[in-house]
Amino acid sequence: MTVVTRFPPSPTGYLHIGGARTALFNWLYARRFGGRFVFRIEDTDRERSTQAAVDAIFEGMAWLGLDYDDGPYFQTKRFDRYYAAIEQLLGSGKAYHCYCSKERLETLRNGQMAAKEKPRYDGLCRERKGPAPIGVQPVVRFKTPQGGDLVVADHVHGDVIFSNHELDDLIIARSDGTPTYHLTVVVDDIDMGITHVIRGDDHLNNTPRQIHILEGLGAAHPEYAHVPMINGPDGKKLSKRHGAVSVTQYRDEGFLPEALLNYLARLGWAHGDQELFSREELIEKFDIDAINKSAASFNLEKLLWVNQQYIQTAPGARLVTATKPYFAALSLDETQGPPLNELIDAQRTRAKTLIEIADKSRMFFGDGIEFDPAAAQKHLTADAIPALSAVRDELQAIEVWRRDILHVAIEAVAAKLNLKLGQIAQPLRVAVTGGTASPAIDITLELLGKDRCLKRLAAALTRAQATT
Repeated sequence: MTVVTRFPPSPTGYLHIGGARTALFNWLYARRFGGRFVFRIEDTDRERSTQAAVDAIFEGMAWLGLDYDDGPYFQTKRFDRYYAAIEQLLGSGKAYHCYCSKERLETLRNGQMAAKEKPRYDGLCRERKGPAPIGVQPVVRFKTPQGGDLVVADHVHGDVIFSNHELDDLIIARSDGTPTYHLTVVVDDIDMGITHVIRGDDHLNNTPRQIHILEGLGAAHPEYAHVPMINGPDGKKLSKRHGAVSVTQYRDEGFLPEALLNYLARLGWAHGDQELFSREELIEKFDIDAINKSAASFNLEKLLWVNQQYIQTAPGARLVTATKPYFAALSLDETQGPPLNELIDAQRTRAKTLIEIADKSRMFFGDGIEFDPAAAQKHLTADAIPALSAVRDELQAIEVWRRDILHVAIEAVAAKLNLKLGQIAQPLRVAVTGGTASPAIDITLELLGKDRCLKRLAAALTRAQATT
């Protein structure tokens, strides 16, 4: 059997963390077994579906690298097929027309709730005979089996038992003829040969209804794996304040897609104690039977840690390509600074996001800098003038501007003035960068270049002399 999974988002919003994890789990399972990953858009909710949401979903999938083998399919282009399925169910006696008015159904519901009963359709039209009422557009309801239990064998939750008595006859076509979710998803799964349905466990209660419709259409049902939801760190339902935003926002905030995928894979799934996985390892090791039954907790700090690990180990060329847009966003012209690959390599151990790499690199562009007031007040004082002057004289004499030579020069100044290396390095760092944080001072000087360093040292000395 060829494994076929699917990801069917509704374009009523962006692709968020929960949806991305669902897509990832389906993608991984199909890739592990050399199967097919189907992508379809469930856009029958025409009032809430938007093209902007469709575009955002496609953009998010592309950024994450979750390529699909079949699709994209759009449900709004498959209505003829749904109509045929409805007629098949009506013709076989598995569905029927219901002429009950909204007023009757509302009265029924209110009465049941007043009696503290579960609101459900009472099947008035189930065995209705005679001519159809004039001027009434009926809905179509599926005839749910009235007795016995249905057992859903779930890869995550085990056998889940549903009493058919608790399930009423759901509507599969509205009065205007448009099919409803349960009908369309079942027909899609049949036509697309879906063998495994991996989705959030908020869909678990939908499963018995969909199995009944599958059986009504004479089709076998797929295997199911209902994945627990993602909560915030406070244990409550994930919301925007927790990080339930579009996956492309994580791109905009400087996360690598491979880091986000790694983090999402570990939200509810584990392989021993391993935390970091290559894409190939995820494909090789992912198993739906190893998905945790309890809800996962989204933790931004953990995601930042994962992203930091990926930044530190990413191939240089990959990191340069990924980081360039963030330099451009800050109007940092790469032609007016040090070689970007060298600069990024120096900054990668100091940043958790790609934005941080670019933001912390502002000092390497342009001739002038803004001094951090606290840093300047502490380090660019009259006491620092002898050390800064000695460093300037030493640097002016250097012909080959290389970090090892620069390191020796700074050590020589420290020895000459009988100071510790840090007593030289920190005032020098403030002088050439404006602040107290940068890569190692010899690397910082090398990246800045000789002319820029000497100009900034001159400005720092002028500032320090003004304090005397």
